[in-house]
Amino acid sequence: MRRVGAVIAVLVGVCALAGAALAASIVYDTRLPAAPVSIDVPQGYGIGQIAQQLQEAGVVRSALLLKYYATARGIARSVDAAEYDFPAHVAMSRVVDILASGGKPPVSWVTIPEGFTAHQIAHRLDAMQIVSASAFDDVAAHTSLLLGGTLTAGLEGYLYPDTYQVRRGASAQDIAALMTDQFKRKLPANYERKARHLGYDVPQVITIASLIEREAKVDSERRLMAGVYYNRLKRGMPLEVDATIEYALPEHKTVLHQGDLEIDSPYNTYTHTGLPPTPIANPGARSIAAAFDPQKTDYLYYVYAGHGHHHFSKTLEEQNAAVRRYLH
Repeated sequence: MRRVGAVIAVLVGVCALAGAALAASIVYDTRLPAAPVSIDVPQGYGIGQIAQQLQEAGVVRSALLLKYYATARGIARSVDAAEYDFPAHVAMSRVVDILASGGKPPVSWVTIPEGFTAHQIAHRLDAMQIVSASAFDDVAAHTSLLLGGTLTAGLEGYLYPDTYQVRRGASAQDIAALMTDQFKRKLPANYERKARHLGYDVPQVITIASLIEREAKVDSERRLMAGVYYNRLKRGMPLEVDATIEYALPEHKTVLHQGDLEIDSPYNTYTHTGLPPTPIANPGARSIAAAFDPQKTDYLYYVYAGHGHHHFSKTLEEQNAAVRRYLH
């Protein structure tokens, strides 16, 4: 009996030592991974497959031990399909913590408001850690579209404002293509013919749409505002649109001063006649529709009258009176 008891005591001791060694390897062994590793867990993978992925990537030494430890922790059935980032030299217990955190989802939803500039879009994508602002700015500045036989000067104006599902790992080029494809789908029927009828090419009409987007506050004034712009262009009058000055300034201002109106820029529609070189924002469907279908009017001027509405005038005398009434 003494011999049996001694054997049992040895076995218990061995088991205790083995358990301690396993516990130590789970909690204290930080030799792996040797460098930061990102793992993409596909949809439908179970904990065994995930553990094998991690072993093959050098994140853990034993897939089997990870599988049993994750099961004991109660997360084996709740690891999402996602991208997981593992820093260098973390214990298996931390690896399981990272798996339990959920990781980066396979897609991101991003909403681009109407009137955003390409640079604003770039910063929103950067803030959401989708692509860097500099990468998107570069694509927007150096990519052209062929619209109605005319090449655009960059993508400003053609990045359609909408809500997009962006897959993980998408490049700046991928996202720009997603938005410009949507822009093309949102152009009105017979848009090339309509542009020719107005006497402009398609990018020029979109430039007018961008002015409408930045200036109009209510839908009922969009077509009327378009009519004002076409009237002024026809007469060779400078457009004198404040939003073009805001676009030209290095920093956005909510209130413009007299000195701002003298900025040396081709976007200064107070000192340059005709349209600015490119759109100044990315217009939505309502502003695009208004630019292709302006309201026939004799108005040549407008001034903001408050509560989202503008006062429209036919003569400079009427405009000056409206300015004194609403702005002083």
